[in-house]
Amino acid sequence: MNLNVWIGILIPFAGTTLGAAMVFFMRKEMNVKLQKMLLGFASGVMMAASVWSLLIPAIDMAEEKGGFSWMPPAVGFLLGMGFLLLLDTLTPHLHFTEEKPEGMPAHLKKTTMLVLAVTLHNIPEGMAVGVTFAGAMTGNTVMTLAGAFALSVGIAIQNFPEGAIISMPLQSQGLSKRRSFVYGALSGVVEPIAALLTILLTGLVVPLLPYLLSFAAGAMIYVVVEELIPEAQTGPHSNISTVGVAVGFVIMMILDVALG
Repeated sequence: MNLNVWIGILIPFAGTTLGAAMVFFMRKEMNVKLQKMLLGFASGVMMAASVWSLLIPAIDMAEEKGGFSWMPPAVGFLLGMGFLLLLDTLTPHLHFTEEKPEGMPAHLKKTTMLVLAVTLHNIPEGMAVGVTFAGAMTGNTVMTLAGAFALSVGIAIQNFPEGAIISMPLQSQGLSKRRSFVYGALSGVVEPIAALLTILLTGLVVPLLPYLLSFAAGAMIYVVVEELIPEAQTGPHSNISTVGVAVGFVIMMILDVALG
C-alpha cells in the first residue's frame, strides 16, 4: 500500500481523536440539544455515505459484469445488516442514553461497555473506508482515489462529534479527563484496523467488490437505524436531531459528488 492509502485509512481515526479531545475544553456534561444535533449529523453522514459512496458504486460494478445487477448489492446489504445484528447480539455494550446493557451477559465496568458500544459503530465505518480504497487500488473505473478520500473525510467529520459524545459521558462516570480522552480515542482504533483487514481481503477477492461495498453499507445503515436515530429521537428536542440529519446528509453528498 502507498502513503496515500495509509493516510486515507487513518483520517477517520484522527476525527475520533480530535472529538475525544473536546473533553478538555467542554463542561462535564454535554448540552442535550447539542448532543442530539451531533447524533443526527452523524446519522445523516452515514446514510449519504452508504448510498453515494457504497451502494451506487456497487450497483455500477454489478451492471458492468452483466447478469442480475441488483443481486450483489441486495445480498451484500442484507449480509452487512445481519453481521452487525450478530455483533450487537453477542458483544456486551451499553449506550450512554440507557441504563441496561445489551449483548451477552458480562461482568464488565460500565465505562468499558460504553466504549464497546461506540467501537461497534466504528467497525462498519472502517470497513467502508477500506473497501473504497481497495477498489481504487485495483484500478476499478467506478472507484477513484478522490472518492475514497471523500468518504474518509466524511466519516472523520462525523467521528468528531462521536468522539466527544463518548468521552464526555466517560468523564461524567467519574473518569479523569485524560482517561476519558484516551478511552474515547481508543474506541476509534478499530476503524483503521477494520479498513486494513478489508483492503487485504479485497485484494484477494476483487470480484467480490460489489458485495463488500454493499456489505459495508448495510452495516452502516444498521448502526443508524438501530442506535443513532433512536438515541437522537429520545426525549424532547428531537426536531434538532432531524436538522442534524439533513445537514450531515447534504455535506456528505456534496463531498462525494464533488470529489468522487
